[in-house]
Formats: sequence, C-alpha cells, structure tokens
Amino acid sequence: MGRAKITVVGAGNVGATTAHWCAAAELGDVVLVDIPQAGDMPKGKALDLMQSSPIMGFDSEIAGATDYEPTRDSDVVVITAGIPRKPGMSRDDLLATNAKIVTAVTEQVKTTSPNAILIVVSNPLDAMVQQAQAVSGFPPNRVLGQAGVLDTARYRTFLAMELGVSVEDVSALLMGGHGDTMVPMPTCTSVGGIPIRRLLSEERLGEIVDRARKGGAEIVGLLKTGSAYYAPAAAVAQMVEAIVKDKRRLIPCAAYCDSEYNVGGYYVGVPVVLGANGVERIVELELDEQESADFQKSVDAVRDLVATMNQLMAG
Repeated sequence: MGRAKITVVGAGNVGATTAHWCAAAELGDVVLVDIPQAGDMPKGKALDLMQSSPIMGFDSEIAGATDYEPTRDSDVVVITAGIPRKPGMSRDDLLATNAKIVTAVTEQVKTTSPNAILIVVSNPLDAMVQQAQAVSGFPPNRVLGQAGVLDTARYRTFLAMELGVSVEDVSALLMGGHGDTMVPMPTCTSVGGIPIRRLLSEERLGEIVDRARKGGAEIVGLLKTGSAYYAPAAAVAQMVEAIVKDKRRLIPCAAYCDSEYNVGGYYVGVPVVLGANGVERIVELELDEQESADFQKSVDAVRDLVATMNQLMAG
C-alpha cells in the first residue's frame, strides 16, 4: 500500500503552506504545481520543504512542477489557484478571472487524475466549487470546498480567547456561504460540553460571531498586502487528512446540496461526514426560525453569485 498522492495547485502562500502542513503530518507525497510563468519557483519551494524533513522527522516526497504530468493519478487535488482581490477591483472582475483559472485547472485535473477528490479553496469559494464540479463532471461527493473548517476555527479561537480556555474544548458549527452571510449556530456551540449560552451573554456572543464573519477581512487589513494563509492551509490539511485516512470527520464543508436543506442544486456550507469517498453524507439539522432565515439568505447570495458567474462566463 503506497502513500497517498496529494496535489496542490497554486504555489503561493496558501498552496505552499498547505503543502507544508500536509507533508509535516505525513499525509502523503505532495506535488506543488503552478503556471509555467512561475518558472522554477514551485521546484524551489518543494526542495526547501523537502530539506526540512530530516529536521522535522517526516517522510514525504515533495515535488514542484509547472505542468500536470507529475500530478498524474493523485488521490486528492487541492485548488488554491486564483488571484486575490486587489484594491479597487470589483467582485465581478474577481469572479470572472478566477472562474477562468479554476476552469483551466479543473480541465487539467480531469485528464490527469480522473479519480481524485477535489478540494477547492479559491475565492469566491461557493461559486468556484460549483464551477469545478460542472467542469470536471465528477460526482458531487468528490468535489467540495474549504470554508467551514476555517470559519469555525476563527470562531473557536475567539471564543477560547474570550473565555480563557483551551481551544481544544471549544466545539462549534457554522453553516452557509463563506464570508458575510455565514450562519453561526449557537445551539451547536459548546465548551467542554457546556452550551455556550450558559457561559456568554447573547450580546457578547453576537460580537464574537461578527468578528469570525469578518475574520478574513481583519487579517487583510492588518497585513496590508495579501490575505490569510496559515489557518486556511491548516483547514485544508484537516480535510485532506479526513479523506486520506478515512477518518469520517463531522466538519462543515461547502458541499453540493440538492434536496438537502431545500437548497436546490448549489454548493453551500453544511455539516458533512468526510471520509475516503469525499462527502460520505450531509448531516441535516433541524434549524430554528432565525437559523433558517439566515441560512436561506446565505443560499440566495450563493445562487446570485453563481448566476452572475454563469453570465460572465457565457458573455
């Protein structure tokens, strides 16, 4: 039984850090791919990372490439390729550019790794994962997006900071689209088994939820150039681990929902069981009135985003 083969497309901060976390955790052999214009940069990063293995004590082959041949027959392919939103850039510009990039990448992956599970990280996330599934033609359980793991990690971090407790004892769930319309689930948030509402006032909880929602923007504002990459990459590595080790983790991911939650054929953040087949199943929760209204708003935003993308791609 050989090691799993993990391809990371895009050797920028998120991609390279994803390769780092995956290699350090010995999840498999890693191929870091970028566009030909990147020159030898992916090879340089791969070699540097490989040279850390004797020190950190991990056995993973790490290779860099600017074509897809070395990625052939990957078990998992992570797509981080795309441009970040630049100052003054409209959401539609970002949407059109990244949809073209994700389309080109997915076409390559479909040819070289037809049995892979695809994890999309490129933004705007919910639309990009929809596009990757449409282009690949893979069954929806094998195409998913990373958002919920990162969003809940931010939420859990802020709750642990507020309460002065270990992050390990904070268990939480967020649903819906990635970003401003994400839906916090206080009914599914607890600390050491104690419901969060017994420990925090509704008002303070609301402030923490809001900070989690704007977590990415807060980091962009502090960094001035670029966006978050340690936590997004760690979130991807957790998803890769659940797949290659068939852990059946119950975590929120952007998954294809049709009849589930009455979504009607879109990718949206929901709790899923993640294992060797990708999305093993979607966990359907009874939502209260507020959660239901918030979730519907989130689904509507995703639907609008996908419609705009489809128009831009057609035009």
